[in-house]
Amino acid sequence: MAEQTLEIFKKGIPIFTILQDENRQQILVMLCKTNRMTVNQITEKLSLSRPAVSHHLKLMLNAGILSVSQSGTERYYSADMTSTLALLKALTQSLEADTKNKA
Repeated sequence: MAEQTLEIFKKGIPIFTILQDENRQQILVMLCKTNRMTVNQITEKLSLSRPAVSHHLKLMLNAGILSVSQSGTERYYSADMTSTLALLKALTQSLEADTKNKA
């Protein structure tokens, strides 16, 4: 069982790495509460520059926790947590099983 837990941890490293940053945590929570937002809308709510917000969004998009859609000249970002939540649930279940199977 412990091997399975370690494998799940390894799969989650990119997500955990991205989410250790407080600014990215704030962006994610904001996007979870709204349908979608542009870089400018996010920048207005945070004390970060537009380039900094764009950088954070790019990293989060690459990690698979955001999705982006284009409407005219605007790019809209939204939280896409389906695979992340599935991974976290699997990790929780695996840890619970490991805890129950203590020697």
